[in-house]
Amino acid sequence: MGAITVINLGKAYKQYPTRWSRLLEWVIPFSKPKHHLKWVLQNISFTVNSGEALGIIGINGAGKSTLLKMITGTTQPTTGNVSISGRVAALLELGMGFHPDFTGRQNVFMSGQLLGYTVNDLTRLMPEIEAFAEIGEYIDQPVRVYSSGMQMRLAFSVATAIRPDILIVDEALSVGDAYFQHKSIDRIREYRKQGTTLLIVSHDKLAIQTMCDRAILLDSGVLAKEGDPEEIMDFYNALLADRENGSVQQQQTEDARIQTTSGTGEAVVKEIKLLNEKCEIIDVVDVGEKICLSIEVEVKEAIPELVLGYMIKDRLGQSIYGTNTHHLNSHHENVKKGQLITYNFKFEANLGKGSYSIAVALHSSATHLQKNYEWRNLALVFNVVNLNKSSFVGMNWLPPQTEIIYAE
Repeated sequence: MGAITVINLGKAYKQYPTRWSRLLEWVIPFSKPKHHLKWVLQNISFTVNSGEALGIIGINGAGKSTLLKMITGTTQPTTGNVSISGRVAALLELGMGFHPDFTGRQNVFMSGQLLGYTVNDLTRLMPEIEAFAEIGEYIDQPVRVYSSGMQMRLAFSVATAIRPDILIVDEALSVGDAYFQHKSIDRIREYRKQGTTLLIVSHDKLAIQTMCDRAILLDSGVLAKEGDPEEIMDFYNALLADRENGSVQQQQTEDARIQTTSGTGEAVVKEIKLLNEKCEIIDVVDVGEKICLSIEVEVKEAIPELVLGYMIKDRLGQSIYGTNTHHLNSHHENVKKGQLITYNFKFEANLGKGSYSIAVALHSSATHLQKNYEWRNLALVFNVVNLNKSSFVGMNWLPPQTEIIYAE
């Protein structure tokens, strides 16, 4: 079975002040070095056990793609080493191994052999690869006429034609149409059930949290944090919102979950509560019950604009519903220091049974990435029960009007 061990991995590139410096260093090899090292990754260590799924996240330029290239062997590390057991299938760059002037069918045989398939394997698998890719007659057209989505379809089909011990995916599934993304994710999930180890780079929070057991955050070429996917994604989002101030904090709640808070503190949430129709504070809600989310905000400093947003999440941290006062045309401008503002959001709790949390954000403009005053996940936790509705499954209560027509 597949496993990956990364120990003190680092990658540096030589940088020369002039083009002549490179020549001098090559002509006079024993002279003083003319370059300096630019480190893009340093001291990266982690282990992915057999059958485990690890998500890798970070801003562009954090070193994610370089890390995957070193793990797969397409780039050699400057320091450290990687140990891999099992057959690896990797989707690092769109259409990697494809020649633009050859047909899709010819490229299947060429790229497939790079992945370790034999010609007999590819001949046997070709009908299945064609069927899964669903590119029709384009399979016999040159790849240069393919769209990026078609290239991804064919590349994914070849890489996963046989279940690999280790599957490595670098943002490839973000290309193409929604139908094929769902189809690809279904295949990945099926392979995971059968024991495939998964290493995935993605900015898609939902993909990381639903598919991965753990996640690591790369920041400026170092491993900044490792842990539960929800915890890491919340920390990453807070870091994005507060890169200038760096005031990201995490603490453990009473139920052992990790709460992430960030922001400048110019405005803060003083109190948050869930109320029923009698204005009583509740933490258990009936399916479809009319409730009010009441949030009291204290303004610490005068600010030009204040927007309050909230997001309802399920127990896995997946977003169920979110909005803010900017989208609701209810934001405030020129807010004075010391002002207390109470926001009441009334709605019907058309949610399925289970545990939910609410994240809140105080910011300017449409999102908390512009000016983040306070961003806090797990600000409130509540449970939904079904007391009087017909039995149903899922995350939402969407009762249909049923009509049955019998043909005569």
